[in-house]
Amino acid sequence: MAKIPGGQSNPTFFVSYDNRRLVLRKRPANALPSAHAVDREFRVMRALRGSAVPVPDVLLYHEGDDIIGSAFYVMERLEGRVFSDCSLPGVAPHERRAMFMAMADTLADLHRVDWNAVGLGDYGKPGNYFQRQIARWSRQWELSKRRDMPELTRLLAWLPANLPDGDVTAISHGDFRIGNLMFHPTEPRVVGVLDWELSTLGHPLADLAYSALAWRLLPTEYMGMRGADLAALGIPTESEYLQRYYERMGGGDRVQPFHYAFALFRLAVIFEGIAARAQSGQASSANAAEVGELSVDFARRAIEAIEAA
Repeated sequence: MAKIPGGQSNPTFFVSYDNRRLVLRKRPANALPSAHAVDREFRVMRALRGSAVPVPDVLLYHEGDDIIGSAFYVMERLEGRVFSDCSLPGVAPHERRAMFMAMADTLADLHRVDWNAVGLGDYGKPGNYFQRQIARWSRQWELSKRRDMPELTRLLAWLPANLPDGDVTAISHGDFRIGNLMFHPTEPRVVGVLDWELSTLGHPLADLAYSALAWRLLPTEYMGMRGADLAALGIPTESEYLQRYYERMGGGDRVQPFHYAFALFRLAVIFEGIAARAQSGQASSANAAEVGELSVDFARRAIEAIEAA
């Protein structure tokens, strides 16, 4: 068994036998309440198997801590390419464009799944998604905060006062980005959507805005490509990416500054939690303390999105 490097959340391992290659994901020890829900990851991937959304085959879930010290599940190992750098190094420009468009298509396919029909009617609470999520991440902030952050304090007041009209429910991945997609070994198509820890029934525009943060964050800010020569790289603009999603969805509401601010607010709280775990010696990644400091940057980007509206 070998630990897969990278990632800040549920520790993940390759488990290899002579005739089979598997992946094990476990809940970290001493995790915060309601966080690191590997049982939910297992459930949503099992429900989506056979849908238009490509997911690994999940094999078993073990709830107790008697075997490896915490709950875990096992799934088949997919073969393909995963990119931590959203500029997709080593890929031809025309393929980069096709891969980002495949990302938009895959997200739309997820949001078009009938969540009741696949057995996920109780996977979350339909309606009032942003209200409930703002409350949830505000509580999480109180649990993990290590310092005062004026930018986050401002967001905590602004977000609930600026909720957009309308409500739609879909299966929400919660962390939909290039780094959580596996592409075919040689073709520009998605063969697996990974890391479903934050999935729930939610608003599709939360996923869409989050997936578009790459255009708004710097390369040093976790998953960004802001400032890159997108035309030379063959990467579509943010507008082109969003339009592809809207076309695949057949219309619907468009993302607003609120959705970007919410996505960045949540990311700031998550990264503050990473730093808190690093401080207590419970981090899943060697550079957790360093990346945890990005929480301030994300909060500032959220304020930037609000003020640019």
